[in-house]
Amino acid sequence: MNVIFTCGGTGGHISPAIAVANLLREKRPDTEILFVGASDGMEADLVPRAGYRLETVEISNFQRKLTPSNIIYNFRSLGYMFSSRRTADRIIREFRPDVIVGTGGYASYPMLRQGAKRGIPTALHEANAVPGLTTRLVMNQVDRVMVSFEESRNAYPHPDKVRVVGMPVKSEFFFADKAGAKAALGLDERPLVVSYWGSLGAREMNKKIARFMALEARDGTPFQHIHATGSFGWKWMPDYVLEQGVELEQYPAIDMREYIYDMPTVMAAADLVICRAGASTIAETAAAGKPAIFVPSPNVTDNHQEKNARILEEHGAAVVLRETECDGERLYEAVKELLGDRERLSGMEKAVQSMAVPDSAEKIYGIILELAGR
Repeated sequence: MNVIFTCGGTGGHISPAIAVANLLREKRPDTEILFVGASDGMEADLVPRAGYRLETVEISNFQRKLTPSNIIYNFRSLGYMFSSRRTADRIIREFRPDVIVGTGGYASYPMLRQGAKRGIPTALHEANAVPGLTTRLVMNQVDRVMVSFEESRNAYPHPDKVRVVGMPVKSEFFFADKAGAKAALGLDERPLVVSYWGSLGAREMNKKIARFMALEARDGTPFQHIHATGSFGWKWMPDYVLEQGVELEQYPAIDMREYIYDMPTVMAAADLVICRAGASTIAETAAAGKPAIFVPSPNVTDNHQEKNARILEEHGAAVVLRETECDGERLYEAVKELLGDRERLSGMEKAVQSMAVPDSAEKIYGIILELAGR
């Protein structure tokens, strides 16, 4: 069996594809696997590192504000769209896939479109609560649309094609031990709050966390706190925190770092998480069974992060604060309120655990076999 995974742009698109490819390689070692992504995306690093061959297409996004420079940019993107179809046709002729699976990003569009035109079984995974642009372009052509949330089913014109499969995440998020994780991190019995805004960080939210830290210090650090600034935030945030009157060396309970490399362990030890609401972040939070305060990014297409977060909020699994309606004080008060209400926190833990899909990769694997059988 030959399978193409096509994805790109962000880790949230690439990691699920790699997780399913790993499972496919484990269960069907005779399967030939090829990844197709953009020439300038994260996949150029992540896919070869995972041990898979990568072919690339030239493709770009479209700008929504129609300024003169953006119009020129969009014409160039349109040209890439047509040339990428020729590249996709060549890859399909040479590799002869039995199934093509897209997990998001503009790079998946030409492969899914050309594969569907040629009658090759195709499946698309949409991680967010609402369909993104690539999904909208191909959802009527593919054989299966795989979604993360049951609530998303009615967003598609052909619900019979839709399968709810969740979002694949590392198995370590599901099976970590809280006491063991706290011991491994050298933490005491106080609650642990974990905050982060993605690999790059978010400047305004990092400023609010700096104020949050000042309030922690003022109150004698009533809980422990690990915060990841992201690569951009790390360049300026340490000085900014110092300007808020917080010398972190005097407050060992506040741990500010650039990245959280051991995320499954840190999440296992956490009592509460503060973060954005991208699909991967939500899936990891659910897998770890952690109550969360989501502050969705306002700078995403169709406001999809808030729509993701609201689904968890409706289930009683999270609190949602818009970026414009929260500051350091509001975040701090929300954290104190939740940590002080063990009954509510326990209810949120149960609610978020019920939304996790531990066999997500298995479900997608089953759909691949179903389509290949056709």
